Amino acid sequence: MNSTLNVQKLYDQDFVQWCEVTVSQLRDRTFEQLDLDNLIEEIEGLAKRDRRELKNRLTVLLAHLLKRIYVNCPDNFHGWELTIREQRRQIQDLLQDSPSLKPYLEQVFNTAYQNALDDVRFEYQQTNFPDTWEFDLNLNSLLSENYWEAT
Repeated sequence: MNSTLNVQKLYDQDFVQWCEVTVSQLRDRTFEQLDLDNLIEEIEGLAKRDRRELKNRLTVLLAHLLKRIYVNCPDNFHGWELTIREQRRQIQDLLQDSPSLKPYLEQVFNTAYQNALDDVRFEYQQTNFPDTWEFDLNLNSLLSENYWEAT
């Protein structure tokens, strides 16, 4: 019991050491000593972190797609396209590591689009952006198509 209390205290004092001790306990299968409450909280946090990262990357991707498609500023095209490529790559990596995030991407698409729209409308007040995404919502298209070449 005292060992469990020490590990729980360690969580508040030195998170990295707490992680190392927890991993060691898991490997040694000394489950009775695990700080289960904090371990559960951390595992839940990992899933939330990945969902939050996916939503943020989708928002950045959509904002840069909107800029590239609708803002006539050729000096910025290359930079926007680089950001589009990077966000697509990072989203693909997240989905490859956790395929169960694909439905979440569809679930948060409209929110991410509205966030991106708010950002680009603030930044480019003279440009008219559509209230809704006007292109294919297919994940493969979103992660590969150069929509600006079709306009």
